[in-house]
Amino acid sequence: MTSTNIHRAVAKTACLFTALALLAGCVYRPNIQQGNFLEVKDVDQVTAGMTRSQVRYLLGTPMISDPFVAQRWDYIYTLKRGRQRKIDRAHFVVYFEDDKVTRVDKLDLPEATSVSGDTRRKHKKEESHEPPAAPSVTPRQPDAPRPSDVHT
Repeated sequence: MTSTNIHRAVAKTACLFTALALLAGCVYRPNIQQGNFLEVKDVDQVTAGMTRSQVRYLLGTPMISDPFVAQRWDYIYTLKRGRQRKIDRAHFVVYFEDDKVTRVDKLDLPEATSVSGDTRRKHKKEESHEPPAAPSVTPRQPDAPRPSDVHT
């Protein structure tokens, strides 16, 4: 082999290794989402006096419901986007006493979201409010009498 052939072979090999090194960094990393995705406006609707079933209807099943601490429900959400190092987190805690909400702690709020029109800092406790009024339920009225209801 001549000197120029050796230089070409080395240059081709160097180019090949450089291309492989660059392509190795192009691995797709999916977004990883875990927990309950809750918007702050939904959590703001939870007020003192609501029952567990009302909270579950509004926010869903809690991420953590400790059997040893039954009076506390934790709603935790994390989102890791692809290669970004920053992880978006949200952590809300609902406290119960006699199966009624006593308070809601917003321990870790999403940074870009506002709470009730203002921006509150992390670790701010929600104040107690009156529970919402129970919805009224009226029984459905029949459109026409049934054959069994007609007496001949």
